Amino acid sequence: MRNFLWAVVLAAGLILPIGVAQAQSTATVTATCKDGTAFTGTKRAGACRGHGGVQSWGEAISPANAPSAPGEQPASTTSQRVTPAPGGAGQVWVNTASKVYHCPGTRWYGKTKQGSYMSEAEARAQGARPDHGKACSS
Repeated sequence: MRNFLWAVVLAAGLILPIGVAQAQSTATVTATCKDGTAFTGTKRAGACRGHGGVQSWGEAISPANAPSAPGEQPASTTSQRVTPAPGGAGQVWVNTASKVYHCPGTRWYGKTKQGSYMSEAEARAQGARPDHGKACSS
């Protein structure tokens, strides 16, 4: 009887962690990649492949903390670093660390670690220069 009880406890100890691991891996999470881009999906290796790897993982989104409206961020994740919304027409992305601005549709538009959207005139007024010397609206 004692051996049977030990076998049941051992089997439960081996099976329960597998179910818990599967439940955790199916939750949707947001990762911030090292190049500043965001990845949303399941927590897995290679989530930010091609973007320098994962800088940090955000909180898993479950029904309890899911947004109530489409496009709305969950309340518990608002303090995390989020990729800014794309700028409007005529907006450039200024890398505040290098003082270089990037035009819409170019490789680094909205993707550098530090930066903000503003008009090209504002960027030039703040001393930023165009990427590769090519102005957007010339």
